[in-house]
Amino acid sequence: MRKPPVGDPVQDAPDVSAPLESAAGTAAVTRSLRSAQQQMGVRRTALTLLRVNQKDGFDCPGCAWPEPDKRHTAEFCENGAKAVAEEATLRRVTPGFFAAHPVPDLAKRSGYWLGQQGRLTQPMYLAEGADRYEPVPWERAFDIVAEELQALRSPGEAVFYTSGRTSNEAAFLYQLFAREFGTNNLPDCSNMCHESSGEALTETLGVGKGSVLLDDLYQADLIIVAGQNPGTNHPRMLSALEKAKAGGAKIITVNPLPEAGMTRFKNPQTARGLAGSGTALTDLFLQIRLGGDQALFRMLNRLIIERDGAVDADFVREHTHGYEEFADKARTADWDTTLRATGLERDGIERALQMVLASRRTVVCWAMGLTQHKHSVATIREVVNFLLLRGNVGRPGAGVCPVRGHSNVQGDRTMGIYERPAAAFLDALEREFGITAPREHGLDVVRSIRAMRDGEVKVFFAMGGNFVAASPDTDVTEDAMRRARLTVHVSTKLNRSHCVTGARALILPTLGRTERDLQGGGEQFVTVEDSMGMVHASRGRLEPASPHLLSEPAIVARLARRVLGVDSRTPWEDFEKDYALVRDRIARVVPGFEDFNERVAQPGGFTLPHAPRDERRFPTATGKANFTAADVHWPRVPEGRLLLQTLRSHDQYNTTVYGLDDRYRGIRNGRRVVLVNPEDARELGLADGSYADLTSEWSGTGDAGDGPEGTAGALTERTARGFRVVHYPVARGCAAAYYPETNVLVPLDATADRSNTPASKSVVIRVTSA
Repeated sequence: MRKPPVGDPVQDAPDVSAPLESAAGTAAVTRSLRSAQQQMGVRRTALTLLRVNQKDGFDCPGCAWPEPDKRHTAEFCENGAKAVAEEATLRRVTPGFFAAHPVPDLAKRSGYWLGQQGRLTQPMYLAEGADRYEPVPWERAFDIVAEELQALRSPGEAVFYTSGRTSNEAAFLYQLFAREFGTNNLPDCSNMCHESSGEALTETLGVGKGSVLLDDLYQADLIIVAGQNPGTNHPRMLSALEKAKAGGAKIITVNPLPEAGMTRFKNPQTARGLAGSGTALTDLFLQIRLGGDQALFRMLNRLIIERDGAVDADFVREHTHGYEEFADKARTADWDTTLRATGLERDGIERALQMVLASRRTVVCWAMGLTQHKHSVATIREVVNFLLLRGNVGRPGAGVCPVRGHSNVQGDRTMGIYERPAAAFLDALEREFGITAPREHGLDVVRSIRAMRDGEVKVFFAMGGNFVAASPDTDVTEDAMRRARLTVHVSTKLNRSHCVTGARALILPTLGRTERDLQGGGEQFVTVEDSMGMVHASRGRLEPASPHLLSEPAIVARLARRVLGVDSRTPWEDFEKDYALVRDRIARVVPGFEDFNERVAQPGGFTLPHAPRDERRFPTATGKANFTAADVHWPRVPEGRLLLQTLRSHDQYNTTVYGLDDRYRGIRNGRRVVLVNPEDARELGLADGSYADLTSEWSGTGDAGDGPEGTAGALTERTARGFRVVHYPVARGCAAAYYPETNVLVPLDATADRSNTPASKSVVIRVTSA
């Protein structure tokens, strides 16, 4: 058994060197194998990594980037290897560990240390007034949950959260249980990431998902990557971009930071990538100011409209609605406002325009850099306007490409994990299961935290994830969790959320993607949906980390039987034994999943239908693709302040920290750093290597001066202390620091209009010497 770190490493003295100008290569291979072998050993590493993302293997528990039809023997990236290694680790967290570590002690540990302890092995219970978790039989664990749920005054006093790692089968059963129990309180991690994308795309195109497949990237003439760092967050995307470049595509990168992966990619699956110089990916880098993307796309749209023959008039006439109102608004864009909002030079925008006009087929990709601002929905609608102008939706090699984060986060939403379900979905559930589904909209993540804070929610149940570390306004979130009667986490490993509990708490250990799932009906598999709407099977082969683990579908089925009792006509016991029966029901409820079992049995699975892509049909309120006309907004920052974005290090996936290095940015052995432009740092008197405190300032009504007119309100402050100042080539007026360490700076009520996503990419801060 590999032993985890004994002490919690000091994280306040990072080493800093120059950032790298290329990603992957031999260093990525070395790091992947080293991490895997430290956790799994040599033989287990080989057996496990060779099955990642293979057609007869298991889906990587990391990102949701799709696999090509023809797959490499090593179809994984560095961070994927780390994710697999931490799940397939030989380290174990036994009841003896909890006996030696009271909860107050665990609460002082870093998330990195907690995650390194290994796999959870038995259900653990923290009784009211106790300071240590103790082992508990599964049946007693379900009794505890049932006691608290059945004591509620109404089902709305319970919240059922979901992480993106949950399979389609488990997610479908989970939402069915919650709705049969009587609530739509089904917040999920989408609320914190791509909710803005879903809102904007549903309104404009009629489908809240991306419209492109991998082949579209390969056929594109121009790919715009905005607000995204594929080299760390979706590394296998770099291979797709490299293939697109080989086919003649040009790439524009729009981002406040230069990122090594988008500068040059050394593909570790090719000889050239391992031994040569790799591939230069970006043809034009627009180093935009945080929150300036809407202004950039608005100006590009104005310039397209003004250029004779640049608008695809036939497409606009036949397939769109609202063009004239939008065009009138776009013509008001002016250069002074655009340059002030974006921080760009006019020459850069005009060069981008020439690349746009030279492209017949354009794809726009984006991630959290566009979705986590107050005006994110309007920004993404402007991106859609940009594509509609030249007919770049429903054409091969063109379309919208929101790059989802966690594996199956998109599938969970498709399965009904949504606090605002469509009436048609609820109607289908009622017909299939004979239940009465609640119609009142439920709570998203931010509203769930408020409800717990205010004593309106008493039970918090999480299917995976690390809710406390992922959520904004850390102090408020943790206080809210502690006000609950019961907190429950279905998990594979320890994390911060297990240390911040309600009066009672349960940790329910579950199977991972890598592990064999044997039920009464024989060996089972689960399915996932990737970021481009492809559905495929995932089959683990390793023996479970403990004989006491249950699969997620089994946990939901047993909980439902215990809570709902004989009144439920749903065959929960049958569903636990045979997941094919679950898929049969999904096929009758969820459009696009007809003949689910037969189609997913095909190697590689199947593609879900997408009306705008497949038919140029737009299921919107108007029956057409909708142009939208919104005022342009951007965060305005008072003098002496900076605009902070929270981000991941390279040794991290979401809230899971694999190590203390950020190799591509030149940061080693630490995470409490703040990246500041050298010119801004000199003006603020912040020496490179000095230490500072970060204090966020929020007006209570929006960004500190959002848009040209600004806003007014009572100023509130939050502080994170002890960050090493790193002079770094970020956009002027901007700064960057890692989450979850800086989540404390993000106000709970600072959210995107309409989507209610935390505005973690536009936090006004002042930086003061510590």
